[in-house]
Amino acid sequence: MAKIVAVANQKGGVGKTTTVVNLGASLAIAEKKTLLVDVDPQGNCTTGFGIERSKISRSLYEVLIGACELVEVFCQTELPNLLLVPATKDLIGAEIELVSLEKREWRLKEAIAAIEQDFDYILLDCPPSLGLLTLNALTAANSLLVPLQCEYYALEGLSSLLETLKLVQKRLNPELFLEGIVLTMFDSRNRLSHQVADEIRQHFPDRVFRTVIYRNVRLSESPSHGRPALLYDVYSTGAQNYLELAKEIIRNGEVNRRAEEGTR
Repeated sequence: MAKIVAVANQKGGVGKTTTVVNLGASLAIAEKKTLLVDVDPQGNCTTGFGIERSKISRSLYEVLIGACELVEVFCQTELPNLLLVPATKDLIGAEIELVSLEKREWRLKEAIAAIEQDFDYILLDCPPSLGLLTLNALTAANSLLVPLQCEYYALEGLSSLLETLKLVQKRLNPELFLEGIVLTMFDSRNRLSHQVADEIRQHFPDRVFRTVIYRNVRLSESPSHGRPALLYDVYSTGAQNYLELAKEIIRNGEVNRRAEEGTR
């Protein structure tokens, strides 16, 4: 059964899609069967793999409105263990159309239920808002991963996201938990980056990943080439950072699983 992780932050420009693309590629390299679901109408996760949105006939939009099954929109990436559910501009209207549909917050969860046994990890790339698409992702997910940039106003919006997490736990998905906060865009030469990282660790001492994603030119360049950093420059700092993050997530999952088995 897949571990389903929603990657979300209502603040834009924090490295959310970069995290989904590169963490997904790193998990696939580790021989974990991985599915990425582009829940963001901007479709950056889709184009990040060189897929032309204008040539896609069916996408997540058709799945959410019930026109087709999730398996029918899978796109193969360059990595054998990595599949993608793309997003097109049609997804912009999905939130409006979903309002009138039954069980509107559960549409994505129901779609994933049919295929989750085929994957080890499913990563959901959420839009930078707390609308119905993000609610669908949080309802479908087992956990929430929050990318947080090491810059001024880093904590801006985080309190709202965590408040939404509590509401979703209470009303829609009681098993949802905070997977962790990953610090992105870290510049070791910048004192502010260190100050922000320290502040975040003080606020959330047990929720911040040890792995830090450093600001890296090759990581920033890779989307324009339609490839994750691992395939663009495997030796770049960004690629190596996400490989470490994948190892940490896999290791944490194994520790948690052993702990659960020990209590049975």
